[in-house]
Amino acid sequence: MTSLEDRQALAQGINVAHAAGARLEQACDIVGIDVRTRQRWNASGGLVSGDGRPDAQRPAPPHALSPAERAEVLRVANEPRFASVPPARIVPMLADEGVYLASESSFNRVLREQGQTAHRGRAKAPRPARVPTTHIATAPRQVWCWDMTYLPTFVQGQWVFLYLILDLFSRKIVGWEVHATDHANHAAALVGRTALTEGIAVLDVKPVLHGDNGATLKATTVLAMLEWLGVNRSYSRPRVSNDNAYAESLFRTAKYRPEFPAAGFADVDSARTWAAAFVHWYNFEHRHSAIRYVTPAQRHAHEDQPLLAARHVLYTEARALNPARWSRHTRDWSYIDAVTLNPERDSIVKAHLSASHTLPLAA
Repeated sequence: MTSLEDRQALAQGINVAHAAGARLEQACDIVGIDVRTRQRWNASGGLVSGDGRPDAQRPAPPHALSPAERAEVLRVANEPRFASVPPARIVPMLADEGVYLASESSFNRVLREQGQTAHRGRAKAPRPARVPTTHIATAPRQVWCWDMTYLPTFVQGQWVFLYLILDLFSRKIVGWEVHATDHANHAAALVGRTALTEGIAVLDVKPVLHGDNGATLKATTVLAMLEWLGVNRSYSRPRVSNDNAYAESLFRTAKYRPEFPAAGFADVDSARTWAAAFVHWYNFEHRHSAIRYVTPAQRHAHEDQPLLAARHVLYTEARALNPARWSRHTRDWSYIDAVTLNPERDSIVKAHLSASHTLPLAA
């Protein structure tokens, strides 16, 4: 945006050059403006009053939220149950209750105007990473991810150990245990109990269990249990630390929960109490962003498709009531029918959906 003083100086220089015989177009090019810009300045009084855009009175769009609607959005966003929930999860939760107030962007806009969009929690923004091809899950009990993490205690240097098994397709935690020691017997027992709970004995194709190359997860005791259960083994590639990203992401979610004790746990029993509460929250209350903001338990039980269909109907009706608020299509509530352990080309995923087998590991 050119100031009034600069406009007048440029126009004077162009006029002097043009009066001396220079072509008007070339003179404008030298100072960095278009001929039509100079013509507009002369025609609209731009060399006298300057640019009127900063002080222009712009009426609110007719489809904008009314003050009452904005107040209702702000009130709902500040309800105690939404105190630590971003608009990306508030909107789907309201949709499941049959309520549509505004879009996610409108929620963000209202909260931003009130100074309520500060980042919540200690977590940093995630950074996307590209990793190669591997297994694809199209239903629960096809691919599991598991790992073990250290939980701090009151005593520095002393830990308790949390074992978790995650279903790749539904993101549900299907098995977990907390122990005072890290031992292969604990991991083997967890796999056996999870296999019994998930009923894999009746499956024609047993699940793939993916983990890192830790000594506990590759111990002979664990391998014997997997062989006896018929579970297929899968491991991260050597020297690749993020090949078990789903399990690592789950641990990150767990350790950044407000209930996680920053000072550590008093003993293994308190760690188990916390883990039980976290698993229940994650499976039955957490609206997972990667599965269209349904809970892992809903997706694991195939209850997510009716919910997503109901959300689509609700959004379609909301758009019909006020179409001017929707510049294009409504929010995507389509069902996610395939989940890859690592990013994969769409053509490979589509080919897998038409097949009845799991793709082999590329590495």
